[in-house]
Formats: sequence, structure tokens, C-alpha cells
Amino acid sequence: MKRSPGVLIQYLLPHHFLSRIMHAMTRMRHVPFRRQLINYLVRTYRVDTHEVLHPDLNDLTVYPDLNSCFTRALRADARPLPEPPDQICSPADGTVSQIGRIEEERIFQAKGQCFSLFELLGGSRKWTDVFRDGQYATIYLSPRDYHRVHIPLDGKLQEMIHVPGRLFSVAQKFIQQVPRLFARNERVISVFDTEAGPMAVILVGAIFVGSIETVWVGEVSPPRGHRVNTVSYDQDDAKTPYFRRGEEIGRFNMGSTVIVLFPHNRVEWLDRWVSQDHIQMGQGLGVLKNSTGTL
Repeated sequence: MKRSPGVLIQYLLPHHFLSRIMHAMTRMRHVPFRRQLINYLVRTYRVDTHEVLHPDLNDLTVYPDLNSCFTRALRADARPLPEPPDQICSPADGTVSQIGRIEEERIFQAKGQCFSLFELLGGSRKWTDVFRDGQYATIYLSPRDYHRVHIPLDGKLQEMIHVPGRLFSVAQKFIQQVPRLFARNERVISVFDTEAGPMAVILVGAIFVGSIETVWVGEVSPPRGHRVNTVSYDQDDAKTPYFRRGEEIGRFNMGSTVIVLFPHNRVEWLDRWVSQDHIQMGQGLGVLKNSTGTL
């Protein structure tokens, strides 16, 4: 496969070192020319400040650093959920990179590129067997998008898996040219018990996004080692996190990717969504099989 110079350079870059620098820079306060920088980012990425809960991004009491601007909250009415309660909502704003069926244990990444479900799930045979031949949706968040991630269905947390890895860019040209990219990048896998059975919501890190947070543990990366770390949650414990559809479950520092997995024959994606469509958090992404939910 022929790779562009920009892609080849990324193989040589110290991904985590650069991401740690970005992590520190975006949390610095009293940055010179902060107002000009924020205004430049708003113009460059065409950020819609009308839907932001606190639209003045130069208000230091709400946005003391750049990261707080990237992870800005939206107004409560900015992302209405679909009316049918059994309709699966999009977990994030972004671009539908791919959506479809898992072919045994292979997930389509881009033309000529697939990756292994087993590898994506950090080598978990248990969860690979659960999601084999199931459904997947991959959503890319650009720097302009709302950076918080929400749960697509009501669910109780079963397991969280932190998989260390590289931090390749997840922009389209890298998805097309870096084999098995999503199974190589660092990621946090959260599996929830839902009406559709187990549902995995996977937050994939990327270059300059070596920081992923969940609402139940806070920041879970950058990594502190090279081993997969798995935490299981007691389903009978009242303290185990439970989320209603549309509630926030995590966030990114900048743009990255969210992958949602469902088991075989449990859900059906809506025909309206195809690769490269823009979607917003809360829009209907699919329905439970045999449901009557429609747009």
C-alpha cells in the first residue's frame, strides 16, 4: 500500500510524548493572547456558540483553560433525543465513518482496510464471542465537534477495559492508509447491560488526544504501562453506575473516534445513515430489532 509522507511521518512520531505536551498546554491558565487564540479556533472550526450552555468562551470563570473550551457543555435543549424510547441515539456529534455489520470477527475500517474485533476488544475472547456477527457504528469527532460522549441506550456498566496503544491521527486519510488503526490506538472500552443485551461504547484516542475521561473514574489515560487493564462491576451493587439514554458518560480532549457495538440480531441501523454523513448526539442511529420506533 502506498502511504503519503504525512502518514509515514506519524509512524516515527513519539505519539504519547506529543500528547502529554498538548495535555499540559491545553490546561495552562493565563496563556498570552488567549482571547485571540479562542476566537481564531472558533472561526477556523466554525464552532456554533449559540448552542453552548455558556456561549462566552472568553469567560475565565467558566473556561479557565483551552481544554474547558474544547469540552464545553451544551444547552439542555441543544440535542433533543428521539421520541421512541427504544430508538438508539448517536453517542456523539461527528461524521459517520462506517456503519454496518461485523463480518464474523472483522470490522470494516475503510476501503481495503479491516481490523479484528478480538484485537479491538483488547484480546477479550468473552466479549469477542458476544459481539461476533453483530452491528457496529464508527463516529469521528473533529476538533470543531462537541467533545462529550453520551450513552445510546439506558444501561448499567458491566466492565471497563483500558487498552494501551499508539495514538495515530484518526483523520480520514490515516484511516485509509494505517492498517488496523482503531485496534492499534489507545482506547477505553465500556460495556453496558442494556435492553439490547451487552453494548460496547469504545472511546479511541488519537494524536494530541492522549486523555480520555469517563464520568465514573475521571481521567483514565495517558497510560501508566503497557498492559490491558480490566475492571468489572457488580451488577447487584446499587453503586454500580447506571445511565439513562442520552446521559454523558465520557469526553475527549480534542477530536477522536467513538465505536459502538451490539450483539448479533439485536439492533438495526436506520437506512438514512451512510459513510461520511454528519450526525449529532441524540439523533436516532438505529432501533431495537422488532421494535416500532421510527423517525
